[in-house]
Amino acid sequence: MFENLTSPLPSLNALRAFEAMARNGRVTLAAEELHVTHSAVSRQVKALEGTLGVRLFTGPKHRLELTPAGRELLPQLTEAFDQIATAVRRVRGGAEDLHVAVNASLSVKWLIPRLAGFEAAHPEVRLHLSELASHATAQRGAQAVVRITPTSRLSEPGVTPFIFNALGPVMSPGLARRTDPLHAPRLAAQSHPEGWPIWAALAGVELPQAIERPFAHVHFAMDAALAGLGAAIVSWPLAADEIAAGRLVAPLGFRKSESGFAIHVAPGAESKPLARFRDWLVAKGAKTPPWPERLSGP
Repeated sequence: MFENLTSPLPSLNALRAFEAMARNGRVTLAAEELHVTHSAVSRQVKALEGTLGVRLFTGPKHRLELTPAGRELLPQLTEAFDQIATAVRRVRGGAEDLHVAVNASLSVKWLIPRLAGFEAAHPEVRLHLSELASHATAQRGAQAVVRITPTSRLSEPGVTPFIFNALGPVMSPGLARRTDPLHAPRLAAQSHPEGWPIWAALAGVELPQAIERPFAHVHFAMDAALAGLGAAIVSWPLAADEIAAGRLVAPLGFRKSESGFAIHVAPGAESKPLARFRDWLVAKGAKTPPWPERLSGP
């Protein structure tokens, strides 16, 4: 008799729970993606740790970090699940479907207003957009994600930058006539809470005390700026059209940041529709006007 030399694999559900939690960075986001409860994800990850005999996460519950074992396991699981998703999608016959996850503000303020041009040029591609969490780097079922990406990652395999980024405070012309951006109510996006400190460091200024008004996303803060409620830190590509139209002004200009708008392709997800969409993004991005170092107010 031959001895069984293969060890049983851990539960597939446990592996999926760990991969989703590690990739999204939060138990709640993993639970939403998998359509299960927060506690179910936690139980599955604990069970996986028990099966493997190693810790996969360390630190307090509100700030978990991957252990060396977790960091080793994550990329291989992500690649495997992405390949499964790609295979299922192809078998279903949706060869011309393209599923892309996008950061919310980038989608609302830059991508969607330009999509009519892509659809006119490529009517054969059925583009499906979903929201990418602000800190997530991938999404299950998406062939690619479009997000603001640190400069250090723009040269990684599968990553194609299409616009380099700059940050600056914007406000309505009417509010700019009454006060400057540093002393206006500070519109802060909870999805990008470091926006104001990053810009202040880039500009070499110290932020004075100011009223702070929180908003869930950058595009909400930007809409509040358009309404004259205060000043918001916004990426230049998101604000360029509004500034050109005179609906927003940036009295302190923009400063180059260590990030860019990029498309990240999932392993094994390359396709003709994806190549067309990526080429279109690069061509559109090339038309972005250069950011001004400083703009005068109204």
